[in-house]
Amino acid sequence: MIDLYYWPTPNGHKITLFLEEAGLDYRIIPVDIGKGDQFEPDFLRISPNNKMPAIVDHEPADGGAPLSVFESGEILLYLAEKTGRFLSSDPRKKIATLEWLFWQMGGFGPMLGQNHHFALYAPEKIPYAIKRYQDETKRLYGVLETRLKAQPFVSGEEYGIADMATYPWTRTWKEQGIDLDSFPMIKAWRDAIESRPATQRALAKAEEVKR
Repeated sequence: MIDLYYWPTPNGHKITLFLEEAGLDYRIIPVDIGKGDQFEPDFLRISPNNKMPAIVDHEPADGGAPLSVFESGEILLYLAEKTGRFLSSDPRKKIATLEWLFWQMGGFGPMLGQNHHFALYAPEKIPYAIKRYQDETKRLYGVLETRLKAQPFVSGEEYGIADMATYPWTRTWKEQGIDLDSFPMIKAWRDAIESRPATQRALAKAEEVKR
């Protein structure tokens, strides 16, 4: 059993996508970031950077005590190695997947997050900041579009953890100022992911938590 400390944000969706695809037993422990649950001492012992998601694996591979993991990229990597799924054992394919996983962690997610903040949530609208991050968002969508011209998934020929990391951040493309028709490969890739039963189950879980 895996405890998933979760709130329905792009980073949270990454983990439910994997867990549903892999069919692992898990239970969601909501971390309401609007109420400040991420600052509670019990949660900080699991995720010292006061960010969700985080997991506690009660059946780690070494058979030892429950193991906690924080940071969404590391959680995906941990689960892929635990299950032997969604990350190739072929060195070249594995490197490609991890390159794009870290691309999402270091660029696509943070820059789109700044876009969301300045365009939607900042109490003061700063035109320079809005333009800066919307321009960077469009540039990163262009990088992703080019990647998807070469193969059907970000991870390569098969769906993998780099796709699970990247897809949730594209769900709010309208709010990001993106014209999705300008990125036909991304549009087709999104459609393929959204048609997966595991994706539909994961997003349904998000709606349950929000209620």
